Amino acid sequence: MIFEQWMRTVLERVEQALERYLPPTSTAPARLHDAMRYAVLGGGKRVRPLLCHAAGELTAARTESLEAAAAALEMVHVYSLVHDDMPCMDDDALRRGKPTVHVKYDEAMALLVGDALQSQAFVALTEGAALAPIQQAALTRELALAIGSIGMAGGQAIDLASVGQQLTRDQLETMHRMKTGALLRASVRMGALAGETPDANTLSALDAYAAAVGLAFQVVDDILDATSDSATLGKTAGKDAKDGKPTYVSIIGLDASRALAAQLRSDAHAALAPFGARAQRLAELADLVVNRVS
Repeated sequence: MIFEQWMRTVLERVEQALERYLPPTSTAPARLHDAMRYAVLGGGKRVRPLLCHAAGELTAARTESLEAAAAALEMVHVYSLVHDDMPCMDDDALRRGKPTVHVKYDEAMALLVGDALQSQAFVALTEGAALAPIQQAALTRELALAIGSIGMAGGQAIDLASVGQQLTRDQLETMHRMKTGALLRASVRMGALAGETPDANTLSALDAYAAAVGLAFQVVDDILDATSDSATLGKTAGKDAKDGKPTYVSIIGLDASRALAAQLRSDAHAALAPFGARAQRLAELADLVVNRVS
């Protein structure tokens, strides 16, 4: 199966799993459930679920196990976007090409949507028999660590505190490894842990791969924010510079940022060398992350 076909197949499974794991609008409170589904379904690149499925291929993970893990990852990611877009954070009106949740509904509902999606993610991991109990515990720990104060939430706190400040390159990298990289790393690790228990060498190689891909994702984000338009991105372009946020482009320049993204892609490929052809999908996803235009 060529990469595009594989990706379409996985994305269909992800969408179907999200449909299953999200509460229906026929269940009260209907407006909250409608807003949750509005935020999650029918949009986004689904990079984290794709990484999860690709890593799961290395450990012979069952499709049902990967669907549960991928749904949890995407719900947590969307919760972070919903909160990130709120007036108290980045105050953005456009996400995935449509009005953000607080614009479509209201601020209070957006806050509740994020809260509920985070909770629902852990429901997905622990509901039914998709994952064995020991896997549920391992994946729950991975996800919780990735989104807490030493992961995504901590990175967002640093991001908010850095507005108008001049960060060093090392400080910027630390922020992005927490804010963006931690959940991408969890996506790879959760995919692998959803199958046969990987050994220490496998997890170490996957960590190196995820570190490179996670940072590359943010570097490319910074490049696109500076060079693309809102229609292409599906969110407000140029907002980082307008808000005085430090980025790779503002600190090292556009050309150096592009060179860094290319180097990180090479690092990601190098980390996969021990797996040979078995890691083809992970390698292709590294290319996708760096070559994307939105």
